[in-house]
Amino acid sequence: MRKLLLFFILITSQLFYSQSDCVSAIPVCGNSGVSYTPSGPGSVIEDLGGCLTDDENFSVWYTFTVATSGTLAFTIDANNNSTDYDFAVYAPNATCASLGAPIRCNFYGVSPTGNTGLELTDSGVAYYEPYLDVVAGQTYYLVIDNYSNAINSGFSLIWEGTATLSSAFSDPTLAPNPFIAPGTPNPAGGPNLVPTCPLPGQYDFSTLTTGILNGNTNFVVSYHTTANDALSGTAPITTPITVNGTDTYYYSIRYQDPANPTNPLNNCRQTGTFKFILGVIPVKNATVFACANNGATTATFDLTTADVYFDTTAIKKFYLTMADLNAGINEIQNPNNYNSVEKRVYAKITTNAGCTGNVYVDLKFHPIVIVNEATIEECFLPINTSTASFNLNLANVTSQPNTTKKFYLTLDNAVNGTNEISNTYISSNSSVYVRVFSQNGCYAITKINLKVLTPVNSTVLKDKTICLEDRTTLDAGAGFDGYEWSTGATTQVISNVGVGAYWVKLKTGKCFTLQQVHVYPTQKPVIASLDIKNNTITVNVTGGSAPYQYSLDGTNWQDSNLFTGLPRGENKIFVKDSYDCNPVQIQVTVPNLINAITPNGDNMNDEIDYTALAYKKNLVFTVYNRYGNKIYEADKIRNFKWNGTSGGKKIQTGTYWYTITWNEDDANNTPTKYDGWVLVKNRE
Repeated sequence: MRKLLLFFILITSQLFYSQSDCVSAIPVCGNSGVSYTPSGPGSVIEDLGGCLTDDENFSVWYTFTVATSGTLAFTIDANNNSTDYDFAVYAPNATCASLGAPIRCNFYGVSPTGNTGLELTDSGVAYYEPYLDVVAGQTYYLVIDNYSNAINSGFSLIWEGTATLSSAFSDPTLAPNPFIAPGTPNPAGGPNLVPTCPLPGQYDFSTLTTGILNGNTNFVVSYHTTANDALSGTAPITTPITVNGTDTYYYSIRYQDPANPTNPLNNCRQTGTFKFILGVIPVKNATVFACANNGATTATFDLTTADVYFDTTAIKKFYLTMADLNAGINEIQNPNNYNSVEKRVYAKITTNAGCTGNVYVDLKFHPIVIVNEATIEECFLPINTSTASFNLNLANVTSQPNTTKKFYLTLDNAVNGTNEISNTYISSNSSVYVRVFSQNGCYAITKINLKVLTPVNSTVLKDKTICLEDRTTLDAGAGFDGYEWSTGATTQVISNVGVGAYWVKLKTGKCFTLQQVHVYPTQKPVIASLDIKNNTITVNVTGGSAPYQYSLDGTNWQDSNLFTGLPRGENKIFVKDSYDCNPVQIQVTVPNLINAITPNGDNMNDEIDYTALAYKKNLVFTVYNRYGNKIYEADKIRNFKWNGTSGGKKIQTGTYWYTITWNEDDANNTPTKYDGWVLVKNRE
């Protein structure tokens, strides 16, 4: 029969009839017994073939994979023997899209007994078929159809034979421990009994999960109100619901491969049933954690946060011992702010309906925050070399990951959590304090020492003074980790350095110190003045660096500043100081010597005439008597001449002294003085 797609309105029934289709067949795992009540034909009307020539009625599809080879048989045991169940098994590794003809098929409508299936030995009964010889790894599809269309007439599927079916539940590697059904056996038979109070009342099914799994990992448990839902994993109970003592409840265990979500074993389920009876409420022991901060031996616990019962409106009372709890004495009065060492206390939970349960609560410290004192070293700030900018987050105060920090100037502030400072902190050598917090909010306090790496200057590098025309070397000294000169050089010593201003960055560790150095030109000596007497010159020098040397030709030098026997007229004088730089020089005139005049009007030696020196700057000719009194002065106005008069009158015959002063025409306008005497003979 070809497949027919139902009308759109039946598409929504997929949620309710998904197990009635081949594509959503229920996996059978580990030869587990299966109970199911088919309730319709599913969303897709499969072409069943073989003996099942009619359309599906109330059908359910199964798939199973062989784990070990052998014989395989099963019995479909109807809950009501008047129900007519038919079945078909399809060839190994068939697909829903291409099932082919069934390899085992039974349709027997005469006086149905409700039981049918595959048998290990031939009984001659018409509604049984022979067993299968199966091979490990083969996958089969099985369809079971309630031909009677009897609603709520279910069946149990019971497996036989030497072959086993694949299942995570039978693999000791995946499930090393037995799964434990919840509750206790029912003395009257039937589902296990789970005590709860009140009944009816709210119940949190998740409290049963840990006990059912019994330490097996990668399995999940869901809870349901029908067997069909448990088999398919649909409509799980996810929140506490009101339960009673009459209904049967179902749990479904499913493997979940953490590495392969498409693993066929993920579809395997084991199901079970239980009922509720009146008893204690489903409380559970719990652990409460708190912080023992900063090395404390106690912590403050909030006992009221203990997850001992799902109903948050229940009343919790806490006691130091179970004896106190049973006697109702010595109740802990401050359970939400209870300071304690690590230990166990006891809790009595009472619901609004008056149901009670007793548990223990373990008080545990969160992992202690381990800290250590640390030191941060940072380079000085150029604006204030006794300070540095510190990133306090860089302090290696703990090796524990995922911590946060808060910083304080004093220990008191750190203890009290007041006056927090920024993690970027400018300071001189000092200390600050840090609270190091774990992810749990616990903290410990330690100190951070702040060390300013002050400038390290060269004691070798000094300013130098050289001749302007010379070159020198600058040595920053050994022992530094690096050098960077303003010239671009990176060596300890730079050479061929002329007059100028230089700097060098000296590296010590991670810090650089900028040091300035100057190469100054020497202060040249200055010929301050010249004193000339007859043919002798005294050279007066200032500035520069004594001692000085003197020369008339720039080649031959003498230590004395006195030159004698000079010729009349122009002479050159050279001077250099102790730096032996290029000498300064001056050209000086030694005037002609006039020692007598006879101002008698005969035009012979009537006057002293120094107009020959008129080109000299600031030339002045001054005459003195023997008492040193000035009697005459001749400058440009008097044409630098004297005729033996003073105040327009002839002076007495006698000897007089005179000076001639001028400034040489050089850069320094060197003052020069010539001293002489003259005999004046006047006729009376």
